[in-house]
Amino acid sequence: MGFNKENVLIVDDDVNILELIHRHLQSFNYHSYKAVSVKEALTILKDSKIDLLITDLKMPDVDGLQLVKYVSEHYPRLPKLVVTGYPSVNDALSVIKSGALDYLVKPFTKEELREAVIKSFSHNSANNEGSRNSLTSNNNSFGDYGELIGESQAIKKVTDIIDRVKDNKATVLIQGESGTGKELVARSVHYTGKFSRAPFIAVNCGAIPESLLEAELFGYAKGAFTGANENRNGFFQAADKGTLFLDEIGNASLAVQSKLLRALQEKEVAKVGSQKTEKIDIRVIAATNSNLYSQVQKKLFREDLYYRLTVVEINVPSLRERKEDIPLLVDKFLFKYGVEYKDRLVTIVPEAVALLERYPWPGNIRELENVIQRAVIMCDKRIEIANLPDNLKYKIDFPEDDLLPLREVEKKYILKVLEATGQNKSKAAEILQIDRKTLRQKIH
Repeated sequence: MGFNKENVLIVDDDVNILELIHRHLQSFNYHSYKAVSVKEALTILKDSKIDLLITDLKMPDVDGLQLVKYVSEHYPRLPKLVVTGYPSVNDALSVIKSGALDYLVKPFTKEELREAVIKSFSHNSANNEGSRNSLTSNNNSFGDYGELIGESQAIKKVTDIIDRVKDNKATVLIQGESGTGKELVARSVHYTGKFSRAPFIAVNCGAIPESLLEAELFGYAKGAFTGANENRNGFFQAADKGTLFLDEIGNASLAVQSKLLRALQEKEVAKVGSQKTEKIDIRVIAATNSNLYSQVQKKLFREDLYYRLTVVEINVPSLRERKEDIPLLVDKFLFKYGVEYKDRLVTIVPEAVALLERYPWPGNIRELENVIQRAVIMCDKRIEIANLPDNLKYKIDFPEDDLLPLREVEKKYILKVLEATGQNKSKAAEILQIDRKTLRQKIH
């Protein structure tokens, strides 16, 4: 008898249990992958096609529920079966709330495992109307809106537009500050829509030298220039039937802009050095962190191309406009880097979260991710305020209506810095960017 088509991922730090479940699954004619840690499990999920997750609940330094929760968010159609040797009513409720379909208590019989696995698959089939639907292919390695995380009104405005454009090929322009997640929005438009099985090709127009950008986008014919020894397709041809994401579109030269306009208008492209055109069927999503309309007024960007790109506009909010999403983003990065660097979960004290919520985040989500990544490396099992960078710890906000004479503002600021540093005058002087002698004079 051949194997069933389903692939099962087993996660357990106990290698004996791991091997036992593996052998049972083999006897049921399922193919299984084994992982002794969450880190290994996430690598397998990313690179393999998995149809069922079986995970232990209690593992050293790793809470199986956190893995289930993560998988529920990033692989929403993947059924999950939790195994534990420490059953309790609270555990059972937590398992259900985290998104697992069933709960199996150790020790279990081979027949009990088989029934639980069949139940998990049948439940999933009912949810997906009998279709396998590529549970964990790259196209489905995202949640409802990919890796976009948030419950704020600002991000809901973005997801509302995504819902409206995901199933058509209207050209989209995504605007937002650097680090806000514009590519994540583009990926969400692609991977949540009906064209998700087609290619998604991301091109950073600012990272490719201007002299090469045209050939990279449209391809080139043999002999078009020195070194062009063969015909080569460009990104437009590679993205056929799918989505081409053009980041930093404002960096494209006027010559490239002209060819982009033709491609969008005529639905065809010509390789560099060739007069022959090729039909293309793609959706173009462009992104910019600059004011593209301002560039139009300065004659740096073609007005006709600007209007062709802005059939639909998505404005991605800065992190300071959606501060209520910071705890959710922090949880995501804690899990990601806790597993990557510590092979376990890392927590954060509430005081540190409150400090993160007060900071203005000029670098947006990218800066927040870097801060959490560094803090995970520097901390033991939980992130304390001491593990955060100084520019966050000693950022002091004054109410806008608290209008005081400059001397009083300076006094108030120095006292706050001294308090924040535990009266460490050397540290306070460093933060205030003055020498200790000047600080002593000001204190006096």
